[in-house]
Amino acid sequence: MTDVGEIIKALNDFGRFQALLVVLMTLSAPSVGFHMFSQLFMVLEELHHCNTSWFDTIGLNLTKEEKLNFTLPKKPDGTFEECFMYTPVEDQSLEAIERYGLNSSVSCQEGWVYPSKREPSLVTQFDLVCDRKDLIDISQSIFMLGLLAGALVSGMLSDRYGRRPLSLLSLLIVGMFGVATAFAPNFYVYSMLRFLVDSHGFLLFLGIEWVGVNYRPHTIVIAHLGFATGQMVLGGLAYAFRDWRLLQIVGSVPVLALFFYIWVLPESPRWLVTKGKVKEAKELLQKAAAMNKRTIPPNLLDQLNPEKKAKSGSILDLFRKPQLMKVTLPILFPSRFVNSLAYYGLSLNVGRFGVNIYLTQVIFGAVEIPARVICLFLMQWIGRKKCQACCLLLGGAVCLLITVIPKNLPVVVTVLAVIGKFTIAGSFSTSYVYTTELFPTVVRQTGNGVCQMIARVAGIISPLVGVLEKFHESIPVVIFGSTAMAGGILCFLLPETCGRELLDYVDEIERPPRSILALGLCNSTISSRIL
Repeated sequence: MTDVGEIIKALNDFGRFQALLVVLMTLSAPSVGFHMFSQLFMVLEELHHCNTSWFDTIGLNLTKEEKLNFTLPKKPDGTFEECFMYTPVEDQSLEAIERYGLNSSVSCQEGWVYPSKREPSLVTQFDLVCDRKDLIDISQSIFMLGLLAGALVSGMLSDRYGRRPLSLLSLLIVGMFGVATAFAPNFYVYSMLRFLVDSHGFLLFLGIEWVGVNYRPHTIVIAHLGFATGQMVLGGLAYAFRDWRLLQIVGSVPVLALFFYIWVLPESPRWLVTKGKVKEAKELLQKAAAMNKRTIPPNLLDQLNPEKKAKSGSILDLFRKPQLMKVTLPILFPSRFVNSLAYYGLSLNVGRFGVNIYLTQVIFGAVEIPARVICLFLMQWIGRKKCQACCLLLGGAVCLLITVIPKNLPVVVTVLAVIGKFTIAGSFSTSYVYTTELFPTVVRQTGNGVCQMIARVAGIISPLVGVLEKFHESIPVVIFGSTAMAGGILCFLLPETCGRELLDYVDEIERPPRSILALGLCNSTISSRIL
């Protein structure tokens, strides 16, 4: 009896075929980074005040400044109130108003005026100011909620119907609804379309199931480099295209150009075997071997059979097996939650560190590249567990340090935020490797979908944590930092998976407890099965 892992070794753990697949993954990854953070540049703060055009019929010969002095109350610092106006009157003359003034004030009655006259943004287009300002954070949370639903539902569908069709469907959805978002007539339609932009990266997991043991981290990290590149490109695109609709179109259309994936994207041989489609798996593996200029020994292919009657995994399997549940439920899920909370907490607050937001966005994207590359070596050197734990602990500590730095030192605050993003991004890549190696093939996408769901819950909460800033400006950063450190401590309880072969079936988890919890040395010669 042989398995797909042995055949992949024979056709080359990472040959020309796998390299091409990784290129396909990387080409699609920047769109995820764009859609994740693009709204940040569509809701930049705008100078605004109430629309007081009602006064035009009374003070016809007054200048604009004089009209504002009559119709808008002032703050203690002498600037005009942004969200309040004097109560409109109908019967008073200009002379009476000059003599007695307008004393009572109300919230804006006829919308707002934006003096800067900049390119249209979500703020100016849909009046996201004053009592409507909270809709900005709510909209970002709705987007994360869509990713949550997509990760869970699409993950289960991928385990049932295959990696390839769900990957293609995901790309189509991102492209179509991404472009459609630019034509939203109101903010509620905009938020609904953003909910439907499911940028879940199934190509990532498809690539992992095609490479050998030693190249799983490389595959994930390379895809994440594409994600980081997307963040950098976003900073440049947002600077060049200030009109939010044009920015949305420019960032979404490239995904539609990947339509050719329908002819070149392969299915996962591991998934095919678990579904009893051995003949299709053999044909696909032989094509890969031919592209890699290798020959698979006939005896290996002859022995490639499902180890048992093909049976689909389900989400219940994640909690049905005690050995798997004791790792996922109390340790893996909470650590993924706090990892995402800290990551999105820093990423979505890119404009609050006091330095130019476009430059900071490019830096935030650029710093992820060395972070993820360094973690690639750390994962192979000290193992997955220590790498993720140390990154979370360091990232959390840096976040807490930010709270004691005076706000009149924005450069220092930004440097610390960049260091925090560096470590948290490294932990993010490590967590993807971990979850992929922990779950068997029949529930790998479901398990990753649940982990993504947990991460998206953190993504939903992260923008809302920023609302706590109104009580004290340090509260959000303290939450991000302390939870990251707690997650780092939890990670020390995870098993080590470095250098071990992937599981295919849930029943293979039923081994002596020592085999799931024992610490395995991170050595490239280890080929024993995980768990």
